[in-house]
Amino acid sequence: MKKLKLLATTLTATVILSGCLLNNDAIITINNDKITKAQYEKAFEAAAGNSMFSQMGIDFKKEPDSFMYLILKERVINELTIKTLLDQEVKKRHIKVTNDDVNNEIKSIIDKIGSKEKFNEILKQNGVSNAQLKKDLTDEIKVRKLVDSLSVVAISDTDAKKFYDSNKDKFRYPDTVRASHILISANPEELKATLSASEEGKKLTQDEITKKVDEQMAAQKTKAEKLLAEIKKDKSQFAKIAKENSDDTISAKEGGDLGYFGAEEMVSPFSKAAFSMKPNTISEIVQTPYGYHIIMVTDRKKAGVEPFDKVKSEIKLYLENQEKVKVLQQFVETLKKNAKIVYNDPSFSPEEIQKKVKEHTKNNPALMDSQKSAKE
Repeated sequence: MKKLKLLATTLTATVILSGCLLNNDAIITINNDKITKAQYEKAFEAAAGNSMFSQMGIDFKKEPDSFMYLILKERVINELTIKTLLDQEVKKRHIKVTNDDVNNEIKSIIDKIGSKEKFNEILKQNGVSNAQLKKDLTDEIKVRKLVDSLSVVAISDTDAKKFYDSNKDKFRYPDTVRASHILISANPEELKATLSASEEGKKLTQDEITKKVDEQMAAQKTKAEKLLAEIKKDKSQFAKIAKENSDDTISAKEGGDLGYFGAEEMVSPFSKAAFSMKPNTISEIVQTPYGYHIIMVTDRKKAGVEPFDKVKSEIKLYLENQEKVKVLQQFVETLKKNAKIVYNDPSFSPEEIQKKVKEHTKNNPALMDSQKSAKE
């Protein structure tokens, strides 16, 4: 089914995203709290490095006051303003976040992901340190507690059923297979690159390198074939052999189990093999860009729609979060209206930024579409 992205959308992200001064000087003062140039530059750099602008190859340092720069500048200022206002309100209401709060949140995330190893791998892939994660979660929990102090949001079973009936497509799932595998790593390009960079490789010709890579690939395939022969003698040993030999270290700890997956979730050769097999059968050697696989299919499920009772709690949580977002949005607007916001450096005023944006769009109307996309 098309899963509801409950974890991916936090309350703070939903709200925040829809110079000649010294770095320690205030560019904006909000109810006597300062936002400094250094804070702005740090936030801007982070936003520029994790946005569509980075993917488009835009170098803001080379294009100060460009259209895209102004769009991101306004967004960052809005983000810092909202964060400051929320921090002030959290402090005013004496809202605290304990280490247990953060640790419980981390445990909940790990439980949903499946394992601590997968959790750490995701952090590594996204360049997020444990310290940064804890800081981000602390900020998120503070806002969550703040919202809970503003309004009690309750979603009835009737509300959930109405959403379910109106959004059946969100709960459809494709044909799925549950399979385990053993991977013997073997990627010729990676082997060639590793060998070429070694001291040994630097002394070899390209033909000699190719020959050695072919020998390594053959050795890995032979290893896979020996394991397959062992498994064919006793399929009950698959999990044990996977734990001891598979190069997919994450699934190896689960005896090679990959859980249920759709055809599009795996590389083509792997999917074709798995979806052509019956439960409790073993494949021949399957080669993918990752290497040589031995696959055991353990179950299959035909496409269908998840029953309401199975997804009711997920729906209620989703709708509850949606309502809390609305509560927070309205509260933030109230805070903005009642706050004393002074732009010590006028160039950071949203009105001034919009004037410059309009100058850009005046001569190039197509930029207006880019502005709408950036805000979305």
